[in-house]
Amino acid sequence: MKKFISILLTILIIASCTGVTYAKHYCGDFEVVSTLTMGKKNLSCRMAMEADDCDSNKEDPIDCCKNTYENIDTDDNFINSYFKLQINKSFITSFVSVFVLLDVYFLDKEIIFFNGYDPPPIFQDIQLIYQVYII
Repeated sequence: MKKFISILLTILIIASCTGVTYAKHYCGDFEVVSTLTMGKKNLSCRMAMEADDCDSNKEDPIDCCKNTYENIDTDDNFINSYFKLQINKSFITSFVSVFVLLDVYFLDKEIIFFNGYDPPPIFQDIQLIYQVYII
């Protein structure tokens, strides 16, 4: 899963650094075609509009279509970002004393939790009284 996420983020950074453009083609007021391109690409709906002249019998392209482009660029300042690390001394000392030195002190000793505990004396056989048997 980590490998997949790292590959996905790498592709995202490479695609954003190369200048991906989101191009939309509008015919009239309606969006007809939209694609992701590398740079500006001329999109068309391949429609030729008829001229309003009655004398002309040929089709003249009328400019009712338009293309819009949105460039996806990255900020180049992410490379030069400054990271200041502030370390709290009391946190480091408590971390070392709890997690590092704890293993050093108790590594060779065996801890017996119920050393001073004696089980209660058995006066009656409880399994026979209540007829409960471990199988």
